[in-house]
Amino acid sequence: MARALSPWPWLRKPLYIQARFSYLHMKYLFFSWLAVFVGSWVVYVEYSSYTELCRGHECKNAICDKYRKGVIDGSACSSLCEKNTLYFGKCLSAKPNNQVYSGSWGDLEGIIKCQMEEVPHHDLGAEMEPRKEATSFNKPTKGTSVEKFKEMVLSHLKAKVGDQANLQDLVTLVLGVADANKDGEISLSEARSTWALIQLNEFLLAVVLQDREHTPKLLGFCGDLYVVEKVPYSPLYGLSLPWALALWIPSGLQRRMDQWVTPSWPRKAKISIGLLELVEDVFHGTFGSFLMCDVSAAGFGYTERHDLKVVDARRIVPEAAFQEEMRERHCEDDGDCLYGADCLTSCDLTKRRCTTEVTRPNLAKACGALKDYLLRGAPADVREELEKQLYACIALKGSTEQMEMEHSLILNNLKTLLWKKISHTKDSK
Repeated sequence: MARALSPWPWLRKPLYIQARFSYLHMKYLFFSWLAVFVGSWVVYVEYSSYTELCRGHECKNAICDKYRKGVIDGSACSSLCEKNTLYFGKCLSAKPNNQVYSGSWGDLEGIIKCQMEEVPHHDLGAEMEPRKEATSFNKPTKGTSVEKFKEMVLSHLKAKVGDQANLQDLVTLVLGVADANKDGEISLSEARSTWALIQLNEFLLAVVLQDREHTPKLLGFCGDLYVVEKVPYSPLYGLSLPWALALWIPSGLQRRMDQWVTPSWPRKAKISIGLLELVEDVFHGTFGSFLMCDVSAAGFGYTERHDLKVVDARRIVPEAAFQEEMRERHCEDDGDCLYGADCLTSCDLTKRRCTTEVTRPNLAKACGALKDYLLRGAPADVREELEKQLYACIALKGSTEQMEMEHSLILNNLKTLLWKKISHTKDSK
């Protein structure tokens, strides 16, 4: 009897192996199918995002159509639309209505920026100014004299930057840009391009700070498409990870990783001084004050000589225009009084309207962006004092006269501390 039962384990073993093989086979097929599905979905989402974000051909076609009809003109029009010497390169767009591309213009490398009228969905990051009027290129109208156009520009700039004593100087700068072919006259098509461009915060800032080193030089324009010099290194710091990977990385680890690929500390100090100097340039500058409403690493870069450059100035807005916008904004709480990422005012609950004074000045925001960047790798003999100054800077509030005195003191202390440490090194040059 025992002899008769003994073969069964040998018979059952192949069946067990076969069943296990089938299970592993099904498991392999399931995960293979899942990987193909997820991969296809990622490719589809990436392609859909790309086609929505990157519409440079539409922008070029629209601009060149207006140029060929004689509606607009500018220093870049012929190269873009006739000679084909202004090329669109890699797409850098982050918003569908703000097309950004690397480009080449003859021997020059630049960044091409172009505005789109409509976007597929409501864009919470839109400019303060309505874009429909600007992109229709219907102002000034035919028959408008140069003097009348000057009045239009003056009135617009007064609303944007306030009634400055030297506002006429700013008008002169704008009209100098408008004369694209430098023939001493402004044609109707040139005036229409200029009118569209001065609606944009970034373009206006480029004109205001054209003699300063921290804004890229304007190379040319056509309609409201414009070309600025390329900033070799951007963002200021941080790793650009695929979104699918970034979802799985904790924010604390991401912040530490962002600091891994940065220059040596003396070079970081020089770049940081550039950001502090930019804060000086826009705080009670020649043509009024500007508010920095998104002070993040993505908005800045630097050159081969480690000079800071602004790469995205759309959220550096004239204070006068910001205050007018806030004054008319309805609110239920302070969260309704936020513009960009960093310009917050308070809500007046009695009037249900936002107040006009920002809760944090530009310098406090800049120091917040620089804190981890500067403290990592800081020399031991300056680290304690640097940390103390940065935290005092971050704590700045309001915009009272006393705060402005403290603002200037902290700004000067920080610049002096950094310059003193690097002035004797080759990195300061």
